[in-house]
Amino acid sequence: MNSIPRIKPRRLKAGATLGVLAPASPGAAEFASAGVQYLTAQGFQIRLGKSVNQEEGYLSGTDALRAADINNMFADPAIDGIICLRGGYGTMRLLELLNYELIKKNPKIFMGYSDITALHTSIGQRTGLVTFHGPMVASDMGKDFPDYSADYLWRALTLAGPLGPIANPLLSPAAEFISPGTANGCLTGGNLTLLAATLGTPYEIDTCGKILCLEEVGEAPYRIDRLLTQLLLAGKLQAAAGIVFDVCADCDAEAKPPSFTVEEVLRDRLGGLNKPVLINLHFGHTAEKATLPFGVMATLEEQSGLIITETATEG
Repeated sequence: MNSIPRIKPRRLKAGATLGVLAPASPGAAEFASAGVQYLTAQGFQIRLGKSVNQEEGYLSGTDALRAADINNMFADPAIDGIICLRGGYGTMRLLELLNYELIKKNPKIFMGYSDITALHTSIGQRTGLVTFHGPMVASDMGKDFPDYSADYLWRALTLAGPLGPIANPLLSPAAEFISPGTANGCLTGGNLTLLAATLGTPYEIDTCGKILCLEEVGEAPYRIDRLLTQLLLAGKLQAAAGIVFDVCADCDAEAKPPSFTVEEVLRDRLGGLNKPVLINLHFGHTAEKATLPFGVMATLEEQSGLIITETATEG
């Protein structure tokens, strides 16, 4: 795929207005309300999208409504950043409905994870906008939001300099290299299932020369194997400069004997790629998660792990 110039959004400042929308599934009202209260307590003004209070089966409103929420919030000059309410399912249905030219002309912070992966990939590759793989309003901020997550979140969205090394929480085991080496490249990636689902479409991920970050939750090891094998057959893992895999939340718990563990699957599928592969980094569906700026330069090296070497936002 042809590369396009990257666009960094403006960093958040005190009193900024944040738009909250639900581009996938509905969020529980109590967690949505608690998440909004958390953001208000941090000094931000909040603007709720129409999708936040909608329910259409497993979707938070019709496709047209959810897509309009995204387009309208990017178009609104009063909104400084957009944070998704939760994931679930539904963002792939919106990819043909987004106004990418409008988004490119109105760059701002956009953040979420899980099903939001489809939006990270489509927006990043069509506009060049740096987006943020990080906590969501109902899923994270509306619950017991750990200091670790909050620290990485606000550093990513407000810091004027590079984020530096991404380290696991103090009481958690350190991330581990299953294949050594050093790699440099822009961060990209997201949820493994979503990335596999977009293969063969105009929205499939471009991994060439990039550091590919993969996360998953509640998938048995054989399904992780199948998804990684799909990316291997598509050449996506071979094209990447390096690979980072998260702490796969509740994945080994889904294993039925006889079974490999997730780590055994990762060593088998990723260990022979002759490039650095770092596993068990906290950035996915665990309560403690680092915020990763997709589209920003980073380095994988054995001594320090994953290092964000570039500023994620502009003045």
